[in-house]
Amino acid sequence: MNGPGRLRFTGETAASVADRRRRERHVAWIASAPAVALLALLLFGPALAVAVFSFTDWQVGASSWRFLGLDNFRALFADRLFWKALANTAFYVAIVVPGTVILGLVVALLIEGRPALRSFYRTVHFLPVMSTMAAMAIVWGTMLHPTIGLVNRLLAEFGISGVNWLRDERAVLPALAVIGIWQSFGFAMVLFVAGLKAIPQSLYDAAAIDGADGIVDRLRTVTLPMLGPVTMFVLIVTATRAFEVFDTVRVLTQGGPNFASDVLLHRLYTESFDFLRMGYGAGLTVVYLAIVMLLTLAQARVLDRRVHYT
Repeated sequence: MNGPGRLRFTGETAASVADRRRRERHVAWIASAPAVALLALLLFGPALAVAVFSFTDWQVGASSWRFLGLDNFRALFADRLFWKALANTAFYVAIVVPGTVILGLVVALLIEGRPALRSFYRTVHFLPVMSTMAAMAIVWGTMLHPTIGLVNRLLAEFGISGVNWLRDERAVLPALAVIGIWQSFGFAMVLFVAGLKAIPQSLYDAAAIDGADGIVDRLRTVTLPMLGPVTMFVLIVTATRAFEVFDTVRVLTQGGPNFASDVLLHRLYTESFDFLRMGYGAGLTVVYLAIVMLLTLAQARVLDRRVHYT
């Protein structure tokens, strides 16, 4: 076959292949459309419903509701309990996030530095992540009891007088933050262990040749920079989970004493299900989601500039 014939034959084949692929894409979209629609409905439907309810005075069981516009948001920003809950949540996050990251990194370094019983230690430290926090909160409530609690009994052995951890306005949030760190640091530890295993030994050998053969030098020049992506992921996930604190507050303190441990999710639950102010609670949900999204995006953008990916 001559040259032009081959070109014409090749062009016709390419066109038919492109047409077949186009038909396959159409069939694929048609076949996946129900699943995509259902997934979109499950993901975005509740958020859209909450956004709509935030502009109304809707209550559970009510036969009718009124459109209020921005009244719920005006009342929310004028409510001192909202600002109290926001400040408590920020204080809780400020303790839990660095505590979780630092403790998770230290434990990961210790586990990887001691080969003996490595799997056992990983499992033990990861157990709090798998435990039901509502049940563990009851155990912690017993440990923090002012008279029979293990914590105050241990302090008494050293001559230190304990406090009523869950009924003292100054101690309740730090006590809840310790529980949050205990629950979360195992997850951070597992991620840091995976990050440590991904660091090539050749980098440590090169650092030793350059004179960085001490533990601190190896940590500063190789380990921490190479753990940058893992650290950023751990920070974002830990901060998001810390903002979601609810179960320990609900079980142990119910937001008390004097709203000293009231956090955003507990305030949302109280307004929506205790006081049945669903429209107001929906407005609080919208504000809560906006705060979490903005902080997560800002955190990711700031940390991304300081991370080494290669």
